[in-house]
Amino acid sequence: MSYPIVNAIFMKTAADLSAAEAHGMAVGMLCANDRTTAEYWLSELLDNESPIGAAEQQVLVRLFDETRRLLASDDFAFDLFLPDDDTALNHQVLALKNWCQGFLFGIGATHLVSGISKEVQEILKDISEFTKLDTDVEGEEDERAYTEITEYLRSAVLLLRDEFSVQSEDGTPGDGFETNRV
Repeated sequence: MSYPIVNAIFMKTAADLSAAEAHGMAVGMLCANDRTTAEYWLSELLDNESPIGAAEQQVLVRLFDETRRLLASDDFAFDLFLPDDDTALNHQVLALKNWCQGFLFGIGATHLVSGISKEVQEILKDISEFTKLDTDVEGEEDERAYTEITEYLRSAVLLLRDEFSVQSEDGTPGDGFETNRV
């Protein structure tokens, strides 16, 4: 799936979102509750926005379904949906910030954040800090830092997914809440 194609859908609908933020939201929702539906995600994404056409909606549902599949896969193929390496670094970093904002919203929209482990709290705090990244970047050092952050986020997402699924299985906080929300 192409980042520019998905991003164009949001630009066309005048939504104040990017493809990265929408993907982050989907990932957050799916990490917090793997039963989250594409319909719920779309309703949260497009709340009070211009309606989208059937073809655009189908593209977004495919992105959501593919994200679900990759998150559930044991082959660690999951990756963040961000602009490719040919995009200017400052635009990549802005998309990364947006992805983190969407992820945090997705977690909050589907999971009570009380009763989580210290490790999860630290990861969520890190992700929150990434929403404050400076987009005035250039050069190899900033490129390396960007790569390190994206790799950290890939690992963190998988860890959070596992942590939240264990909470759901043993009935700790969040178990009934997310079922009612999706």
